[in-house]
Amino acid sequence: MRKLAAFCIATIWACAAQAEIAVEVGYLRIEQPTPATLSDLYLPPEDDGVAGAQLGLADNQTTGQFLGHVYTLTTVDVPADGDALGAAREMLAASGLLIVDAAAPILTQIADLPEAADAVIFNVSASEMALRDAECRANLLHTLPSYAMRTDALMQFLVQKRWTDLALIAGTHPGDLAYADALRASAAKFQLRLRGEKTWEYDADMRRNAAQEVPLFTQDLPSHDVLLVADELGDFARYVMYNTWEPRPLAGSEGVSPVTWSPAVEQWGAAQLQNRFADLAGRGMAPKDYAAWAAIRSIGEAVTRTGAADPQALRSYMLSDAFELAGFKGRPMSFRTWNGQLRQPIPIVHPRAVVATAPLEGFLHQRSELDTLGLDMAESACTAFSGGTP
Repeated sequence: MRKLAAFCIATIWACAAQAEIAVEVGYLRIEQPTPATLSDLYLPPEDDGVAGAQLGLADNQTTGQFLGHVYTLTTVDVPADGDALGAAREMLAASGLLIVDAAAPILTQIADLPEAADAVIFNVSASEMALRDAECRANLLHTLPSYAMRTDALMQFLVQKRWTDLALIAGTHPGDLAYADALRASAAKFQLRLRGEKTWEYDADMRRNAAQEVPLFTQDLPSHDVLLVADELGDFARYVMYNTWEPRPLAGSEGVSPVTWSPAVEQWGAAQLQNRFADLAGRGMAPKDYAAWAAIRSIGEAVTRTGAADPQALRSYMLSDAFELAGFKGRPMSFRTWNGQLRQPIPIVHPRAVVATAPLEGFLHQRSELDTLGLDMAESACTAFSGGTP
């Protein structure tokens, strides 16, 4: 009996030794200069995104310690005028698993590097539609929702409320323009009427002039149920709220907003995630934090299920029907096989509460209701994932 017990123990230790896997993940941040805004009251935290990755790493290590899986995270920051591609090459030489926080053009350049051919790169900061469309890359997965996913979620909410007539104010920053384009496309998709729109080009100090300037600016907008605002820079929209000529709800970048994540999300175990993040970072979890957390957790889930650390093996599993990520949003999340986008519910929030979570009841889809948000398979011009199946 003792010999049998000793043999069993030895076998267990041998299996554990064989199962030991080292998983190295790189986190590359390329500084993105932003123009000055009317107020610096809400600047992003210095560890935006990185803190979310660190929490995901801790979650992976909790499971990994029982399986002999060891996770490490290396973070590199590159200034806006620095050698982003050189830094990416160095990180890819150390690991084929790379999380990138960079503007869309730099992101595609990194994905196109010869060193990245067999890597898996996670986009946690670029919402541009083109990255999920004609400019997609087979080695590039997206844990941050696209603009279209967010604006489709908002339009579902407006349809449910029967707020069918819309007006739009858009800023001039590239992010504002991209978000405004997505709002227009989503309004047309869900058959809502965009009655009129204006471009915000004020350079006055709205902290002093909002009560005088904004009513006049919005006075000539056609009759509408909701005023949409595209202000992804976080510049002017806060001064539009409660200052419009007609008393109307504000939605989009301010007011009722479709977001990746918010500290107001509490259901489905999210409060536990929020508390653990607050203990780690000393602040609330932001959208980029959530996208980075989801990237690290996707890696951890794939390593746990496959017992492998090879990037291509992990990619294959993440794009398979077997992959599911519990993301504290009420539904299992998975990657779209036609463009690498992580399917996920979109909370619709104001600063203190969740108003709704899309997809909303009644919006059906032949595969997944989550595919009512963003580019569907037939709509995407992405061909890099053509070998995948829905």
